[in-house]
Amino acid sequence: MRTIALPVLSSLLGLLRTRALLHLEVLALRRQLAMVNQTPRKRLRFHCGHPTAQWTAQQMIVAFPWDPAPQYLLRDRNKTYGASFRQRVHSLGMQEILTAPRSPWQNPYVERLIGSIRRECIDHIIVFNETHLKRTLRAYFSYYHKARTHLALDKQCPEPRPVEQPDLGTVIAFPHVGGLHHEYRRTA
Repeated sequence: MRTIALPVLSSLLGLLRTRALLHLEVLALRRQLAMVNQTPRKRLRFHCGHPTAQWTAQQMIVAFPWDPAPQYLLRDRNKTYGASFRQRVHSLGMQEILTAPRSPWQNPYVERLIGSIRRECIDHIIVFNETHLKRTLRAYFSYYHKARTHLALDKQCPEPRPVEQPDLGTVIAFPHVGGLHHEYRRTA
């Protein structure tokens, strides 16, 4: 009898104890809420984060915290790349290459090419070292110029290839970039 009554009694006390603790917690929260409502709060104002030369210089450090910085930096002639930015780039051992003055049309072509390299090549492989990256990029550039179709060239390659007639034979896939891309040609 005693072995059954003791757990029942302790669980009842536990229920009462938790109810009392719950009331104390509610009182403490009400007190905190009253204090928050008494103090006048200033609204936070968000401002547009227009980049400055100091901010862009700090971004260069954030971009390469442990890794060595690239050898070259291609950039336009925007005012946000002020003296502090140029000093930071120079301290990282990078050489700045500027686009031509008053030539904003140069940026989209470079960004388009870099985007194509990333989307069609680098995002799909694991790069082991610099030698592997250079070999992969050479293979991709060969594919890009000799086999990849371009809409701006009426679905032709930069190095044009002849149109193959159906009577030349069956279509065979030739792998490029380690099998990542393929070129399809007819063979007899």
